[in-house]
Amino acid sequence: MSRSGYSEDWDDDQWSMIMYHGRVASATRGKRGQALLKDILTALNTMPCKRLVAHELEQADGAVCAIGAAGKLRGVDMSNLDPDDADGVAGQFNVADCLVREIVWENDDCGSRKETPEQRFDRMRRWVRSQIKDTLFDVIWC
Repeated sequence: MSRSGYSEDWDDDQWSMIMYHGRVASATRGKRGQALLKDILTALNTMPCKRLVAHELEQADGAVCAIGAAGKLRGVDMSNLDPDDADGVAGQFNVADCLVREIVWENDDCGSRKETPEQRFDRMRRWVRSQIKDTLFDVIWC
């Protein structure tokens, strides 16, 4: 199982999966979720090195995942955050834990096995842009 917490156990319980994805959609559309997504996009756009890592919020060399990019932008001390603790990360970023899990899943598990950090950056930037409902913001940062 990845740090997203997603597993194949839901294959037997479709209704729980449907309800969970409804919570993800609600968290994504909400004010706090949109603020995090906009911060991620802003952080990605201003990164000098357009690369994202998987399985960690921030590496010793300063490389980050998508949520870690927002953390750097917000000045969050991520050294004590467990990247596998979606509840703790969600609390630190003031969003629903299901949104954290969704972003982590997109960041860590949706690319190919041979995906480079640069390809992960491009894929995640496209995904984050697609989740932001304020099109004016999207135009400004294109």
